[in-house]
Amino acid sequence: MDKERETPTMPVDPPADKATEATTSSIVKLTKRAAITQVLIAVVANITIISSGMGIGFPSIAMMELTNSTTSVVLTESEASWFASITSIMCPFGGLLSGYLLDKVGRKRTLYCINIISIISWAIMSFASTTDASVLFVELIVARVIIGIAIGLSSTPASVYAAEVAHPRLRGRLTLLTAGCTGIGMLLVYSLGYMFKEDWRYVCTICGVFTGVSLITVIPLPESPSWLVGKKRLQEAEQYLKVIRAIKEDNHPEIKAEIKALEENVARFRSSESSKKASKLVQLKKPEVYKPLWIMCTFFVFQQFSGIFVIIVYAASFSVEAGVAIDPFLSAVLVGLTRVLTTILMSFISDKFGRRPPALFSGFGMACCMFGLAACAVYPVTDTPYNWIPTALLVAFIFTATLGFLTLPFSMNAEVYPTKVRGFASGLTIFFGYTMSFIILKSYPTMVSVIGNENVFLFFGLVSLLGIVFVYFFLPETKGRTLQDIEDYFRGSKTVDADKNDAKA
Repeated sequence: MDKERETPTMPVDPPADKATEATTSSIVKLTKRAAITQVLIAVVANITIISSGMGIGFPSIAMMELTNSTTSVVLTESEASWFASITSIMCPFGGLLSGYLLDKVGRKRTLYCINIISIISWAIMSFASTTDASVLFVELIVARVIIGIAIGLSSTPASVYAAEVAHPRLRGRLTLLTAGCTGIGMLLVYSLGYMFKEDWRYVCTICGVFTGVSLITVIPLPESPSWLVGKKRLQEAEQYLKVIRAIKEDNHPEIKAEIKALEENVARFRSSESSKKASKLVQLKKPEVYKPLWIMCTFFVFQQFSGIFVIIVYAASFSVEAGVAIDPFLSAVLVGLTRVLTTILMSFISDKFGRRPPALFSGFGMACCMFGLAACAVYPVTDTPYNWIPTALLVAFIFTATLGFLTLPFSMNAEVYPTKVRGFASGLTIFFGYTMSFIILKSYPTMVSVIGNENVFLFFGLVSLLGIVFVYFFLPETKGRTLQDIEDYFRGSKTVDADKNDAKA
């Protein structure tokens, strides 16, 4: 009994083994053509997320010019801090809006909304005042509020879409595309800032044009069959499922079986309540909803308070605080590049080793790096032959964080909730996650001034160690499981060792 409680595993209820096999077998066999189709669809959907990554990293490359007294219009120190932080305040509301739009208008139209909102933000900043500082400040704040909503809004839809269209064998790496494209967006804006250090408006124009192209690429995408089935639009669901599974024949038996399985999944969720119009709060009382909800929210707490987003948002200034010896802008580019490359690596690691082992390694590596930075803060190495150590520790931190704590909360958020409430629950989780992000980002400068760099680094390291404990005891393994398997697990089915299940598969 205790052992079962210690090791989170996926469900196989012995009397219902055949049912579980039927659920898995209802997924059309993955052909090479289908795999290529699903990968392309997921990649196109995630191009939208690149603009959000640009929005996250933009303050780092604009702050120097905006606060430079030699330019014609500048912001005060207080105004500049609002410019940098206002996005974090709005992201949680974007997360909640994401849940509503995903359920109400669908996955594809939500991607439309993200692109349109982002274009408006980039356009406002591109044409911001060049003569009046007070007008400039208002325009920048409005633009950052809008992009903040877009960033929160973009954290879930593309990964939810990828999880719903992908075959179980591809789902792990395709849901990581959101994290990868966020990293690409940050790397691009860091690089543009490095090339155009004195013209942030031109950078905004480039970002706006890119987002316009992204909007156009979403048009050919098929809507998620899972969402269509939930809306009882079965003919469209079958039509788009044939595209996703790369099947041309009409009335294909495997397509019919998968549609039927999706219908049964929706019906099973609805039948657990006497009323089909049960409120969202009532739905949250179901174990298949509240169990993954508290797990994912807790995972986001460890993600945020381990210092990952502090490094991402304060890339240049954090490099200075950590004693990195290279140009702060170049350091930011290095951080962005490391994140992108590691996310690509993570897509293969996740499929081979699952979610839990990389997460455990990630927490351990992050703790070691933070403890190392704390040691460098106590015993500075800036003017010694070992001045490369802080840079190596910073890069290693981003590397190990991307292997687990940075990427997994977002990717797993797309696969652990039932179809009927996936948009709402994932949006609620993102709201919570970004609220934690706002708290730590606003607290970081105060923490540094009150307790010092070394103690801040120690705090981040200790949180990473506690995160390892959480992952070991509570985070379930979802590798190779259908979305139905994951839902059944949280509903309370009996469990067996996940590795044994993999062996059987």
